[in-house]
Amino acid sequence: MTVATQVPYLLRAAYGETLLRPPVWMMRQAGRYMKAYRELREKYPSFRERSEIPEVAIEVSLQPWRAFQPDGVILFSDIVTPLPGLGVDMDIAEGKGPIIASPIRSSAQVDQLRPLEPEESLPFIKTILQALRQEVGNKAAVLGFVGAPWTLAAYMVEGKGSKTYSKIKGMAFADPTVLHQLLTKLSDAIATYVCYQIDCGAQVVQMFDSWAGELSPQDYETFALPYQQRVFQQVKQTHPDTPLILLVSGSAGLLERMARSGADMISVDWTVDMADARARLGNMKVQGNLDPGVLFGSKEFIRDRIYDTVRKAGNRGHILNLGHGVLPETPEENVAFFFETAKNLSIRVEG
Repeated sequence: MTVATQVPYLLRAAYGETLLRPPVWMMRQAGRYMKAYRELREKYPSFRERSEIPEVAIEVSLQPWRAFQPDGVILFSDIVTPLPGLGVDMDIAEGKGPIIASPIRSSAQVDQLRPLEPEESLPFIKTILQALRQEVGNKAAVLGFVGAPWTLAAYMVEGKGSKTYSKIKGMAFADPTVLHQLLTKLSDAIATYVCYQIDCGAQVVQMFDSWAGELSPQDYETFALPYQQRVFQQVKQTHPDTPLILLVSGSAGLLERMARSGADMISVDWTVDMADARARLGNMKVQGNLDPGVLFGSKEFIRDRIYDTVRKAGNRGHILNLGHGVLPETPEENVAFFFETAKNLSIRVEG
């Protein structure tokens, strides 16, 4: 029996090592494009069942690991999962996303939110993460993830997903005191949740600020960035060595501001060329950034896009990923080809 002492390959990139190929995983790599997942969904039609019953969530999390051997295995969950622990009544509707029964619109409602006690309200998270660590050993890094304060606030204020975000923007621009009160509470809860995930076995944690790209740069600096910083600062006080990744959807206009968040790595989407992202972010480590739609192309096309991204990103501080989650109708064989191609790369960076 060999003693597993090696550092998972993905962690080596997150720590800034120079590598012969980038580690690779996919956002939403567990999900609807996989036949195994669709079959399991028949048995457990509720998303909350699939993500909160430990043995089911463990199985879903491991489906892509068994199929493709990615360098990262991510907890199967949702960014709104901790909200009931704050006293927020929510559900996750299939194909529609979170539904908040009583949207937060007043200071009194914010006052009623409870501090997050993960051991009490999210005990399944520990079971899932510990099982994932046990299963993959050091062959892959186990990732946790959380929603960012602005994005969780957007769901809580809007009551559901939105195309315009008019309710939370109305609060931001007409009654910012209430929103800042909410964002502060959420920041502290999210920091607690990140630390809990790390304590339970997560080796990297990614924060999704999915809707911060809906903000102008000046509003990002007011309503998103300070609260990202508040989360990351708190986490770094007690867990300074755990790499933290920040994703903002539609972030091409925000990259330099994201670099000030305190994250160790920026997840770049496909609206910016990876070479441009590298130039704009300086020494920041990066993740990404293929358009998920590339996986509908031919194998030659997929391979060429992988090579292009990896060449532009270089051989230090890069995790290969999509710019967002794999799309539900993606051919499973193309996902397999993506991973196979990525894992057989050997980078030769000139200059």
